[in-house]
Amino acid sequence: MNAALVDGIVKAVLYEGYMLYPYRPSAVKNRQRFNFGVVYPRAYSEAQGGTDAWTMQTECLVTGNAETHCVVRVRFLRLVTRSIERLLILSSEASSVIEGEVEKVERLEVNGKTFQPWQEAVEEVIEVMEFNLAALGDQSMQWPFRLSIKQEKEAIWGDDGLIVGVIVRAKASVAGMIEIAAKRLKEGVFKLRTRISNISRIEDLGAVTREEALARSLVSAHTILEVREGEFVSLIDPLEEHRVFAQTCQNVGTWPVLVGNEGQRDTMLSSPIILYDYPEIAPESPGDLFDGAEIDEILSLRIMTMTEDEKREMRESDDRARQILERTESLPEEQLMKLHGALRGLRAVRGETP
Repeated sequence: MNAALVDGIVKAVLYEGYMLYPYRPSAVKNRQRFNFGVVYPRAYSEAQGGTDAWTMQTECLVTGNAETHCVVRVRFLRLVTRSIERLLILSSEASSVIEGEVEKVERLEVNGKTFQPWQEAVEEVIEVMEFNLAALGDQSMQWPFRLSIKQEKEAIWGDDGLIVGVIVRAKASVAGMIEIAAKRLKEGVFKLRTRISNISRIEDLGAVTREEALARSLVSAHTILEVREGEFVSLIDPLEEHRVFAQTCQNVGTWPVLVGNEGQRDTMLSSPIILYDYPEIAPESPGDLFDGAEIDEILSLRIMTMTEDEKREMRESDDRARQILERTESLPEEQLMKLHGALRGLRAVRGETP
């Protein structure tokens, strides 16, 4: 496995939808983020009539034998709710800031900088221990996981050396189950199923907003599968002997493709975004833009047209937004010209006459 190549593709998928142009909290578009690969809590999903999924399922084919082993990793974003509190009584000691002396605010300006509420995110990885593929056919494996509630506070200092506010970053608890099963289809060919479920409990379901449900969700969830002493079968272009089996694979909310160097068959990425086998990051792209169906040139040009006030809000909203802005503003002309587009990867389509 080409770990660096796979990780680059995974991160591109992981953060797609994390932030949308025009990259500012005040923009209407940013109020409906995180639309890819969300696995909501079951209770919330059922209350919505099932329109928001609480499970994700990957089925793929593996060729192997009694010595074939697999590893499954589920990666996703866990949202961090950032709120801003203003101190009613200023303090010089961070430890002395208590709940009764603050009030939540939608905006706090200190020393020419603006602090606002936002939804940040951190990466999480749940790794299932390595298992023997043939042995799994006798009994499925269940792998429960739980991420606990966590809160962190960061003081906002005024220019007089006193604390005037607090940034509060809160993570809600997330509980899930990964179920893995295998079925022998014929000698040397197995169907491997990985099912992710969000079983987080919600107490006051009637009052839960989408934002609150997202805080208890697996966001941009995807599955990385690795095999040793065996190979994955392409579901996009399977060999004729595997075609019928490939058609029986049921993938829900995700789609598995081969990743790594062309021709390698030891790693599969099951992504909520449709990809082809062996996807690559365009070498012309200067960096992530996090926008669904992003077109680097258009988004970069639009960032350049922002007003100074808009750039300030973008810079202060999120570290990743700040990095986009700084990268775009320093983009040399020759790099911008490369974003016009490139023609590559032409290939004949089967069954067509050239």
